[in-house]
Amino acid sequence: MKLVSTLATGALALTAAANPEVRYETVDLPEAKIFYREAGDPAKPAILLLHGFPSSSHMFRDLIPELSADFHVIAPDLPGFGFSSAPDHKQFSYTFDHLAGVMGDFVERQKLEKFSIYVFDYGAPVGFRLALKYPDRITGIVTQNGNAYVEGLSEEGWQPVRNYWEKPTQENRDALRQMLTLEATRWQYVHGVKDESLVAPESYTLDQMLLDRPQSAEIQLDLFGDYQNNVKLYPKFQEFFRTRKVPTLAVWGKNDPFFLPPGAEAYKRDNPEAKVVFYNTGHFALETHAKEIGAEIRAFFAGRK
Repeated sequence: MKLVSTLATGALALTAAANPEVRYETVDLPEAKIFYREAGDPAKPAILLLHGFPSSSHMFRDLIPELSADFHVIAPDLPGFGFSSAPDHKQFSYTFDHLAGVMGDFVERQKLEKFSIYVFDYGAPVGFRLALKYPDRITGIVTQNGNAYVEGLSEEGWQPVRNYWEKPTQENRDALRQMLTLEATRWQYVHGVKDESLVAPESYTLDQMLLDRPQSAEIQLDLFGDYQNNVKLYPKFQEFFRTRKVPTLAVWGKNDPFFLPPGAEAYKRDNPEAKVVFYNTGHFALETHAKEIGAEIRAFFAGRK
């Protein structure tokens, strides 16, 4: 009986480790209601996970269990995304400066005095703005297909958006609506993936359901237009990398049609100690490589806590 009890206790411990407790919370900030996922011991090093387009904190559902034993993990939904509030674009200015401002309020509310950032896609310009705002608080950067270099921008992938930047007509704005369809959303998830059956259909289906809300299209079109201001800030982001040299890990789906591998390698130009790891997958690398990326993050930060 004692052996059975010991085995049972061990099994329960393994189950708890494999299925850590994730809390689903909402906080009211001055300009938005922010939904977030939280896991891990608040006494452990904090890591803020910032999602991209057209996703939400749901994209981190497989990564959070990989990190929660070693980190205090916090993954918010940006305003206009996921389960956070999505006010009409006529009442709320959807710019990356504004999103970062709201996330700054979130950082203060969560009392994050020291934290790493995990940035993906749109999460990169938001997270790097936080780094500029709180340079002494940032303890590390994990960038997963989160770009900060011109050479990382695919000409083909970004051309329709560039057309809108160069000539912001209604015609060019409307041309971008094709990027908000289910076909386009699913393509972002499966393009460059060796085995599409590894991509959970709820990923792109949830994204699309939220994109189909009446106010969502104009929100996303506003952000497409404003993305050009992220490119203008690349030199400032790079100066932060160069002067601060915080531990930086780039984990990159090498088949990404939007953010190319040279954008990952470029981090080493400003921070020679940065580590770059490529995976044979697409834009949403966590859909197929969450365990590998989680293990890489744990190993990278193991000696730096």
